[in-house]
Amino acid sequence: MKVLENPSRDEWETIVRRPTPSLQDLEPLVSEVFADIQVNGDTAISAFTSRYDRVDLDRFQVSEIEIDEAISNINPDLKKAILIAKDNIEAFHKAQQTDFKPVETTKGVSCWQVQKPIEKVGLYIPGGTAPLFSTVLMLAIPANIAGCKEIILCSPPNKSGSLPDEILFAASMCGVTKIFKVGGIQAIAALTFGTDTIPKVNKIFGPGNQFVTVAKQYATKFGLAIDMPAGPSELLVYADETAVPAYVAADLLSQAEHGKDSQVILVSNSLDILKKVLAQLDIQLRKLPRIEMAKSSIENSKLVYLPIKEDALDFINMYGPEHFIICTQNEEFFVNGIINAGSVFIGNYSPESAGDYASGTNHTLPTNGYSKTYSGVNLNSFTKAITFQKLSSEGLINLGPTIEIMAEAEGLFAHKNAVSLRLNDLTNGQ
Repeated sequence: MKVLENPSRDEWETIVRRPTPSLQDLEPLVSEVFADIQVNGDTAISAFTSRYDRVDLDRFQVSEIEIDEAISNINPDLKKAILIAKDNIEAFHKAQQTDFKPVETTKGVSCWQVQKPIEKVGLYIPGGTAPLFSTVLMLAIPANIAGCKEIILCSPPNKSGSLPDEILFAASMCGVTKIFKVGGIQAIAALTFGTDTIPKVNKIFGPGNQFVTVAKQYATKFGLAIDMPAGPSELLVYADETAVPAYVAADLLSQAEHGKDSQVILVSNSLDILKKVLAQLDIQLRKLPRIEMAKSSIENSKLVYLPIKEDALDFINMYGPEHFIICTQNEEFFVNGIINAGSVFIGNYSPESAGDYASGTNHTLPTNGYSKTYSGVNLNSFTKAITFQKLSSEGLINLGPTIEIMAEAEGLFAHKNAVSLRLNDLTNGQ
C-alpha cells in the first residue's frame, strides 16, 4: 500500500476512484445474457450455469429434502451463532416499524400514510469463494418482517451442483419461500423476466461482484426496482494515535479478503500510525488462508496522511465509504460530521465484522460512492408507502378555494372544475 502524504484537494478525485469497470464496459455481456434468457428462459439459464459455474443441473430449485439434509448437517455451535445473529437483526429491524397517525392538515382534511409490503422480492446471495450465508439473514429477515408474500432466493451452485448448508439453513430460518441454484448475471435476468421455473419479482436485493452489480442496474430498464448498486466491498478507517495498529490492520484485511476488486483505505493525521499499521498488515497478511485474494485487494488500496481533521472529514465524505470505522480521540467530530457512509463503526472495539454478522445492523450497503444518494438496506426497502386523504364537506369548503386558484394558475381547468362542482353543490345545499 502506498502512503499518500497530504495530497492536495485537486488529487482527491483520482484517489477516491474505485478499481471497478464502468457500466459501459460490462453492459454488452449483460445485455447478451438478458436477451437470451428473455427468449429462451430455463434453457438459457442451464447453458450459462454450465459455462460460468461449470456445473450441469437437472433442476434449479432446491428441494425440501436438500433443505432438511442441510439443517441436519450444520454444526450445533454455528446453528447457535446464526440464531443469535438472527435475533439481533430481527430486533434492530422490528424497531424500524412505524405507525403513521392521521394528520389534520386543514379543518376537515385528514391525511395519513400506510406502509405496504412489496409482494415479490428476489434475494441475490453471493457464492463463489465465500458463500455469504450472513447475507441471507440481512435480506430475508426484513423481507419477512415487512410481510413480503414471495421471497425468492438465488445463489450460484458449487461444483457439486448444490448450495452450502449454511445458506439453506439460514434461508429456512428466515421465511424464504423458494431457493434456486442460479447465480451471476443469469440469476438477475431470471428474476427480471421470470421463467418456467423461476418467478419474476418486483424488486431485487443483494450484493455481488461487478457483473451482478451491472446486471441489477440493467434490470431497471425492464421496470424492476433494485435496492442499490451494491458492488465490491470497501472500508475506510480514520485512525489517530489512540488507535491500536493491530486492530486497524485486521479491519482493513477483513474487507480486503472479500475479493480482488475490494478496496480499503486508511486515513490518519499521524505518519507514525500509518507506518505501524503498514507493518501489521505485512505480519497479519501472511497468516491468512485467503492471502492471494487479500494481496490483490491491498494493491488497490491506499494509506492517506491528512494532518488537519477538517480536511480528513472532507476527504472521507468525498469518498463516501460503504463501511467507515472511527478510531480517534475526537470521535464526536467525525460522528457528527459524516454525511456520506453506508454504516459507521465507532471506537477501537467496534470491528466492521460486528456489522457484517451479528450486531443487528444490515450489511447490504451502497458502495462505489453511492452512499451519497442511497441508504443501506432497511425495513422500508421492502415496503412502499401509500398515502390516503379524506375530506369532509367542511374540509372541501375550507380548502377548495385554494385548490381552485392554484389549478387555474396552472391552466388546468378540469382540475378546478372537479372542486368547483362540489363547492357549488355544497353552497346550494345539495
